[in-house]
Parts: sequence; structure tokens; C-alpha cells
Amino acid sequence: MKTRIIGCVIAASICCLLANAVNADWPQWRGARLDGVSDETNLPTKWSKTENIAWRLAMPGAAGSTPVVTGDRIFVTSVSGSDLLLICVGTDGKEQWRRTVASGNTDVRGDEGNSASPSACTDGKHVWTVMANGMFGCYTLDGDEVYRFDLQDRYGPFNIAFGMTSTPVLDNGRLYFQFIHGEGKPETREAMVVCLDADSAKEIWKQPRITGAAQENEHSYASPMLYRDAEREFLITHGGDYVMGHSLTDGSELWRCSLNPHGAAYHPTLRFVASPLATPGMIVVPSAKGKEVLSLRPDIKGDVSEDAAALHWKRNAGTPDVPSPLYHDGLVYLCRENGNLVCLDAKSGKEYYEKLTTRDRHRASPLYADGKVYLSARNGVITVVKAGTEFEILAQNDLGEAISASPAVSNGRIYLRTFEALYAIGKSSPVSGK
Repeated sequence: MKTRIIGCVIAASICCLLANAVNADWPQWRGARLDGVSDETNLPTKWSKTENIAWRLAMPGAAGSTPVVTGDRIFVTSVSGSDLLLICVGTDGKEQWRRTVASGNTDVRGDEGNSASPSACTDGKHVWTVMANGMFGCYTLDGDEVYRFDLQDRYGPFNIAFGMTSTPVLDNGRLYFQFIHGEGKPETREAMVVCLDADSAKEIWKQPRITGAAQENEHSYASPMLYRDAEREFLITHGGDYVMGHSLTDGSELWRCSLNPHGAAYHPTLRFVASPLATPGMIVVPSAKGKEVLSLRPDIKGDVSEDAAALHWKRNAGTPDVPSPLYHDGLVYLCRENGNLVCLDAKSGKEYYEKLTTRDRHRASPLYADGKVYLSARNGVITVVKAGTEFEILAQNDLGEAISASPAVSNGRIYLRTFEALYAIGKSSPVSGK
């Protein structure tokens, strides 16, 4: 019996270590769970351009993509002149390699973005990256090209004003894309949802996504999300007036909910940029241009646009336009584009506060870690707010460099990608998670 107990303790310890190792990575845009939440503790609260900085590595050009981390490697996208790059950086701050994924960068709306805006993703063996012009590639961690091709050659031209900036979802060896773009009649528009085998890029399924959206709403800059709990799992796509759920098996539509009803009051430019948040029991859906936020039940079916029973709650105004929602410990946080932080009760939608952090454009999605919410403003100020129902600013850290990328956390460090550089904030040597 004693031997059995010791064996169980050892097995539990190994499982715990493995779990911690997995959590140490930041493999996708919003982390391992796609929710912007890190389980790590003892992270820095205060820093400057010279204080509490492990290292700073200059980048060849700007980008709004989030760094992704696996083990001792960090992957970021960037521009260099007209080239679109994938760059591998060691956790020691030294560049290991760079690959030109495509050429033909396009800057959009002045300083709002470029063709290196989508974030990479990694499973610890390979790294995948897609550029806004449709070039898509898979590489080994050492930089060897596995495959590379133009998604537009396979799925038709991306007729979208500011490029296909949607980041795919990587899950269990599959990559999920939403291609919401184009113009023309709804029955011929080439909006679709696609699932590829990550290792080979072979198409597993493709489903049309027809909504009847018109004008600017035919374009979406949001990224798909994955919902999973003990009972169900599905992909969420967001754009073309609707948020939708899709079967992971074949991509078929499970449900849909309108955020822009067709009719006399139809908003012709309500394009979506902020992505939904999926957490067990709840899907928080932003819209655009200061309009509503919905909290949907995950057990819905069919068209629930007029079904009040499909909602946990609805907030009629005040959606974040670009940053995606954040959930932790019974609270939903909304970072509005003007720098206001909104804190809501996750069950009822009751507002605890709406308070100003930094009055500047906010394009990055908020991060929760170590009892704090981190908000990155375009002017380079990162506001650290105490998590909870009472608003309290713990620190405001000014890097003096433009930021639109969301933060990443790994092994005791916060990684920030500004338009000028990649920063490792925290300890000079990362805590080993492997």
C-alpha cells in the first residue's frame, strides 16, 4: 500500500510538472487557452525603458502581432522594407534566424497596421505564420521550411480593405481559418470557414459562410475562437453581421446570432475587429463602433438572434472596437479603444466600474496575470490595474514606443512587441518551464 501511495504521489508530481511546463508556453495570440489569461505569478508590475528590462532586441520594422513562445524560443512577425518576415528569437534576446515568408508589404490607414499583423502559432515542434496578403508557411523550430503557399491561390482573392489580418486557431493538429471578405451577391460571395491539417496543409473541410452582409460588413478583421467544455466544443467565427458556431467535425453551422439586424436601421459599416471570448459556460461577443456586447450561452442552436433565452446578458452600448474581452474569476473586462476599462459581473452583466486608464488608442487585447490586468496603449504606456471589482491603477509604465500587439507571458517574463523592438520584461534569466 505504501509503495502504491508513493507511486501515486510521484505520478501526481509529474503531472503537475507537465502541466506547469505547458502553461509556461504562450503558443498562440491569446495564450494556450485562447483567453488572454496566464497562471504565472511573481510577474513584474513596474518597469521603464531601462529598469526591470531583461533585454531589448531591435526589430527590422513595425508589426502588431503578438510574440508566441515555446520553450526557449520566441516567434514574431515583422516587416523589413517590403519583405514580410518570421523571426525566431532566443529567450536570451539573441536572434536565431529569420525567414522571408512573402514580399509586398502594405501599410494601412497611416500607422494602424501592415501585412505582418497576424500572429504566429506553435505546437512546440513547428511554427505557422500567415501574412495579410495570404502567404502562409510552416517551419520547424530551426527555421527549415515545411511548406509555403498563397491561400488566395487556393481559396480565391482576398478582397478586403486592410488585408486578411485574422489569426488562425491551432488545435490538436488542425488549423482553423475564417475568410470573411469580398463583395457581391450573398449567394456568390466567397466567405468561408476552413480547416487544414497543420502538418501537411491538406484541407480537412471547407464550409461557405453566407450571411447577407453588405458594404463594409462583408469584411471582418476578427480571429476565430474555440469553445470547449466538458460537454461540447465548436469553432466560433465573427463577421458579416453575425457571430456563428461551427462543428469541428465538418464545419457545419450549429448556431448564429446577429449583431447588425438587416432592415431600415442596418449599419453599413459595422465591420468586426475585436474577437469573441470563449470560456466554459459563456461566450462574450463584442461588436463595433460603440455598440452592444452580448454574453451568449454555449448550448444554443439555430438562429438565436431574437431569442432572449440565448443570452446571459446584453450590454446595449460601449463595446471595445479592437481589443478583445477578458474573463477571470467571475469578472469580464472590456478595454475600450479610448482607454476606458470596464469591469462587469460575468453572470449578470452588472457594471462595477468604467474608468479611464490612458487616454490614447488601445489596439492590444488585455492580459490577466498574477492578480493584475495589463493594458497596452498605442503611445507605449502599459497600465497595470488590480484585478477585482474596485478600480485601482498599480502602475503606468512608459516605453515611449508605439504598441498595438497584445502582451505574452512565459516563464516569469512579460514579452512586449513594440513597433521598434521586442522586450523581455522581468528577470534577466527566465524561469525554466521545461
